[in-house]
Amino acid sequence: MTQRKILWVDDEIEQLKPHIIFLEKRGYKVLVASTAGDGLEMLKMSHPDVVLLDEMMPGMDGLTAIEEIRKIDRHIPIIMVTKSEEERLMEEAIGQQIADYIVKPVHPMQILTSIKKLLDAQRIVGEKLTRSYTEEYTDISDRMSSKSSPDDWLWIGRWLAEWDVIFDKRPELALTESHKTLRKEANAEFSKFIIENYVEWINNESSERPILSVDIFQKFVVPHLRNSRRVMFVVIDCMRYDQWLVVEPLLAEMYNLSVNLYFSILPSATPYARNALFSGLFPGDLQRAYPKIWGRGQEDPGSHNRYEHELMDRQLDRLGISLPGDTKYIKILDPEEGESLVRRLNTYISAPLSAVVVNFLDILAHSRAASDLLKEISADERGYRAVMKAWFPQSALFKALTQARHQKDLVIVITTDHGSTIGLRGVRTYGKRDTSTNLRYKYGDNLNVDKKGGILIKDPKKWRLPTFGVTTNYIIAKEDYFLVYPTNFSEYERQYRNSILHGGISIEEMVIPVITLTT
Repeated sequence: MTQRKILWVDDEIEQLKPHIIFLEKRGYKVLVASTAGDGLEMLKMSHPDVVLLDEMMPGMDGLTAIEEIRKIDRHIPIIMVTKSEEERLMEEAIGQQIADYIVKPVHPMQILTSIKKLLDAQRIVGEKLTRSYTEEYTDISDRMSSKSSPDDWLWIGRWLAEWDVIFDKRPELALTESHKTLRKEANAEFSKFIIENYVEWINNESSERPILSVDIFQKFVVPHLRNSRRVMFVVIDCMRYDQWLVVEPLLAEMYNLSVNLYFSILPSATPYARNALFSGLFPGDLQRAYPKIWGRGQEDPGSHNRYEHELMDRQLDRLGISLPGDTKYIKILDPEEGESLVRRLNTYISAPLSAVVVNFLDILAHSRAASDLLKEISADERGYRAVMKAWFPQSALFKALTQARHQKDLVIVITTDHGSTIGLRGVRTYGKRDTSTNLRYKYGDNLNVDKKGGILIKDPKKWRLPTFGVTTNYIIAKEDYFLVYPTNFSEYERQYRNSILHGGISIEEMVIPVITLTT
């Protein structure tokens, strides 16, 4: 490792010899100057890694020297060393973006700690993270099984996403490829787990089954309504848990956060999972209860989410919830609708229950296929997280949440209908011309799929899915596969590879967050 250089500027530098020897014994090269002018010349010639700067010196003082140092090197860390404990001086030094502030008399270990924090923290933290990941990797691998519990899989989903975010910040750790391999193995086992257990879950109404989309409103919204608190229910369409993690710190500064993970229903797509959130019903039950929503079947899938406000109100009635006023609902599809939410926020949240659906991420996923620029910006999961991180602070939703933090007795519940995955492998799929066009799931008559990449559902009622005829079948893709017809298979596989998709069985699509914000 290259020897680190320290420039120490102090008019009493001779008295600091023991400190300098202490640092040199620990591998640092210490350059010294007794005036600010000499220090500036040495800075130009020697390019040190950090400057230790005395505040009280004859001639040019420390604060003035900082300004001159910044003209030479805007980024070099500066540690101010001073005899003064005056708060005004400390604030002025901090305002000039010093890295640390030490009051004399200084102890050698105090100096060493400050320098290590600045110069070696990245390396030390990196080594610790590498050890932690290696140790936890084994535990996660042992947990990955189709026989594992739902809680195990929620924990695995949490762990994978949290390390995704860490690796975004620390690419030098060189563990990204190992992590991708582990995620791929995890999704293979997760698919087996879902296929073996999902039907039992959805036909088991006991409290022993894991939390699913149909349970969210009753478990996370209704209790606050029963306690006479106003609730703002926010659904960010197509938000993955790792994407939530990159924006969570912004809201943690304003709110107390409680984060839980749960499983999206299948297909993990908007017409199914988001209707389940608002209605509290599985898609097949919803079709029977409200046939107008599914009556047009595959002819107009875009109509399936037009009734969310009505479904939410009917769920309230079914649960016996009587509110002291009407509920409100807004869907944000473009900036104009977002600004409308911000302008009329007080009107919305004055209602006992207001629902906000935000479609930015879903629109991005669908628009990306037609835009080379969007493909480049969100080339992989890391890029997709970066888009979320860039969009959220500028969004109307964030503006609204920032304003709402001053409201008393308001609880904000944020969730999503499903996540997304990037399709990497095509799987041969068979169906008639009128089969639905989705790449992660399909419904129609007489479907089939290669078992390696998807499952064929011949009895939709058992899976509590809608039917549109006597022979309705479903195909749901698993892992990172996407559905491609055998005609011109290679061409279409190449065309759709690396698309952002949803509707299938993967951790990224199905393990999703629900967050409660309170002040």
